Amino acid sequence: MSRMAYKAELRRKRALRRRKKCRGTESRPRLSIYRSLRHINGQLIDDDGNRTLCSLSSQSTEVQKKVKGKMTKTDIARLVGEQLGEKSKNLGIERVKCDIGPYRFHGRVKALVEGFQKNGISL
Repeated sequence: MSRMAYKAELRRKRALRRRKKCRGTESRPRLSIYRSLRHINGQLIDDDGNRTLCSLSSQSTEVQKKVKGKMTKTDIARLVGEQLGEKSKNLGIERVKCDIGPYRFHGRVKALVEGFQKNGISL
């Protein structure tokens, strides 16, 4: 097994280990976060109904309209979290389960979650 394949396997195991402890329902959906090198995405997922309640990405037009000048990726992640929190508040969601996948709770992932919590939604 090559080094890259080994690292990918470890990442997949970390994500599955966290995901099996975190199952979303309609009343308390799962906040799933995906982070790439440039962008970050957040989704609220109802695992019981197998559907996505709402989602937002740093690439979406809603976020791009509010990006001002030279914002860092962390600032954009916080903005994505705030807007995703507003969308979920409009849907009547007050509590979520956080699924950060294979990522550490640090940097952009932490900024997105903190931005999400600004709207009074608890984890």
